[in-house]
Amino acid sequence: MDRKFEPVMPGRQSQLPPLPEVVERRGAGTGAAPLPISENAVLRNTYWLLALTMLPTIAGAFVGMQLNFFAFFQSAPVMAPLLLFGLMFGALFVVTALRNSSWGVIALFGFTFIAGVALTPILTVALGLRNGGQLIGLAGGMTAAIFFALAGVATVTKKDFSFMGKFLFVGLILLIVASLANLFFQIPALSLALSVVAVLLFSAYILYDVSRIVHGGETNYIMATMALYLNIYNLFVSLLNILMAFSGQRD
Repeated sequence: MDRKFEPVMPGRQSQLPPLPEVVERRGAGTGAAPLPISENAVLRNTYWLLALTMLPTIAGAFVGMQLNFFAFFQSAPVMAPLLLFGLMFGALFVVTALRNSSWGVIALFGFTFIAGVALTPILTVALGLRNGGQLIGLAGGMTAAIFFALAGVATVTKKDFSFMGKFLFVGLILLIVASLANLFFQIPALSLALSVVAVLLFSAYILYDVSRIVHGGETNYIMATMALYLNIYNLFVSLLNILMAFSGQRD
């Protein structure tokens, strides 16, 4: 799916609702120069909204587990992922279309709820392992550690990582094509290799996306949140896939 969307250009009128202010502590006692006000506001709002998106994601995963959504994937192992991919892709377009209004926030929460439901199959498989709960927690902790570390690098150093954009986009397209192909071939070794590549790719995307916010390349906090959410989401799924591949401890 397309990771980059048309940014809202500086000076364009926006109807986005203000989010609660977050105390700016970056640079305190470190000697780092503060970001310009506009980029500071986008970064604060993005992190705040990103935290809120975790709630509908958890709710979606819970609903999917309760409705045994995994059975749908078992009955249609190829069509189910394709249909879900199409649904999520369509939801992305809705968020993009509403990005300049308060409805964009609602649409974003709707997308993250769907994404939470999409986690049902991998969570179900993970919980089928004796140490499944630990693997999920470990994948979540590793995801958070990678995100905060790389986001900190992009923010504090203020290095411009925009040069990575074209390479990352090409890598993303190749990853999507290979992942769709593996739906038909179902090769475990290829699935593991794709997960490793995805970890590297979406880790690099965190640097790229946070850098874009810091340097004013993205001024719409809804789209900035969407980009970072997709990074975190895919990073978590890929890490969990890798951890499960090396565990194999079933009940």
